Amino acid sequence: MFASSPDMPLPPGTCQASSRGFAPSEATAPIYSALVAAGFPSPADDHLEGKLDLHELMVKRPAATFFCKADGDSMTGAGIQSGDLLVVDRSVQPHDGDIVVATLDGGLTVKSLRKTEDGWELASANPDYPSFPVDPDDGVQIWGVVTFAVSALTKR
Repeated sequence: MFASSPDMPLPPGTCQASSRGFAPSEATAPIYSALVAAGFPSPADDHLEGKLDLHELMVKRPAATFFCKADGDSMTGAGIQSGDLLVVDRSVQPHDGDIVVATLDGGLTVKSLRKTEDGWELASANPDYPSFPVDPDDGVQIWGVVTFAVSALTKR
């Protein structure tokens, strides 16, 4: 599924895209054209730009996309918290530095894909956790590239 390039071979372990598609959502919400300052506040701008469909924004290829939840704190350095909803696209070719969902030790894990001198590794974004070599003989497969992570900021 993933083509190799002459300058950087891709990691071993690939999967076919899921044949199960997801229907577009009918739920939309208004989106305003004003940017929200993350530094100093700016004057309010209440110009309505249109409607935003989060499914349309986050799911580019429905037949190859799935959702899962992160569990644990090994990816906090990448901004992924336990409980975050991950949008994973199986049709995106993984590259060095991408965050991927992969099989590891019989389960799924979310890690950064890194090219090393010895090949490829699945790297944690938390120094308290180890990295793992990508070895197809051990059953490691890249299931897809994480394209979005959705975090809940309140638990109410």
